[in-house]
Amino acid sequence: MAFDPVSLVFADPGTPSEIRAATILPALRENIELTTADGLTLVGELALPADGVVRATLITLHPLPTHGGFMDSHVYKKASYRLPALAGIAVLRFNTRGTSSPRGTSDGAFDEGRGERLDVAAAVQFAVDRGLPNRWLVGWSFGTELVLKYGALSPVAESVEGAVLLSPPLHRAEDSDLALWAAYGKPLTVLVPEFDDYLQPAAAGQRFAAVPQAHLVAVDGAKHLWVGEKYAARALNELVSTVLGTTVELPVQWQGSVAVLPV
Repeated sequence: MAFDPVSLVFADPGTPSEIRAATILPALRENIELTTADGLTLVGELALPADGVVRATLITLHPLPTHGGFMDSHVYKKASYRLPALAGIAVLRFNTRGTSSPRGTSDGAFDEGRGERLDVAAAVQFAVDRGLPNRWLVGWSFGTELVLKYGALSPVAESVEGAVLLSPPLHRAEDSDLALWAAYGKPLTVLVPEFDDYLQPAAAGQRFAAVPQAHLVAVDGAKHLWVGEKYAARALNELVSTVLGTTVELPVQWQGSVAVLPV
């Protein structure tokens, strides 16, 4: 049975709680389904601020599903757990075609980033249809390839404010895709771990020099998968700062109700 976020049980401990990897803060959470132009149903979750006031919307694209990537990849899961409450940000997560998670399995099969163009468009259209404001694409690893290849193309390009990339490998994305983003002109923040397995800061600086508006952030000590609370928190701070347009340091404690799941 697919996990239903409505089943979460919240309790107020009465004292401030340290925000840990499995800490879930209050939000309006719902299981969602996206419908692609080729008729597939993709499963996902939308987490909204509990007060209904949305300052920005993250449309997340997960790492490579053939290597364990899915909508619950840990940085995205932590974003959905924390950002609605801490920053007033809506977080849309979903499984691309053929990908499984506790939420369920999306229709179709992995298509090496080709058919996934329709998955990106379906997610963005869902956010538009729901009236979610200040929409940003967020890609991690394989998800960055989808952002670079399709985020600057219609119909997605007209409906987002920009994008944030975590650990871009630049395997499937080509120089022509970077040129397209350069011409597109919308903001592109690129988070590159110092010890990334595929593209480290010096090489990333050379490649992304082709995109004048790209803002490259080299993250000392981090690796491709952003393992460790220190690095996940850094990624979330950079995400929030980008989409809200101001430097943000998210709180590390929460006063109020929390729910906790096993990590």
